[in-house]
Amino acid sequence: MELAADSTSEGAGWLLQGTGRQRLVVCERTGTWAVALRRELDERVRVHETRSLGQCWQVLADAPASFLVVELTDDNVDALLERLIWHQRDFPLARLAVVAERGLAAYEWLVREAGAVHFCCSPRRLKPLADLACRHLELIPSARQTLVERIWAELPWGEE
Repeated sequence: MELAADSTSEGAGWLLQGTGRQRLVVCERTGTWAVALRRELDERVRVHETRSLGQCWQVLADAPASFLVVELTDDNVDALLERLIWHQRDFPLARLAVVAERGLAAYEWLVREAGAVHFCCSPRRLKPLADLACRHLELIPSARQTLVERIWAELPWGEE
């Protein structure tokens, strides 16, 4: 694992190369998208849930090569767009997808232009998103772990 300083990135201060620290994180208010995504993943990947953009970015700071699925709402449009714009600079190995209710479908091309790799308005159509997330997580090299670390990471409460 190698860390390189990056003077252009004040928020992160580093670029990660081969980090092995990645998660699938779903940031939403209700849990609906996480449940639907778990159904599509069929236990291939563990889903970590957060309830706010602040919590989501804390998880991202701890696991900077993660795949984020963030819910777009009327209340977080501005904050999410700002984070989308800067996430590629601060977390170059992370990928971010956006999910939203059908009433917010008009934002699709705006969030894609800001950096989202996927946009979805239906919890019933998450297979492409699940496949994209799995592919991203498989491409990030895994960090070497001791036997105890591997067992602890597999426990449902391991990171709590």
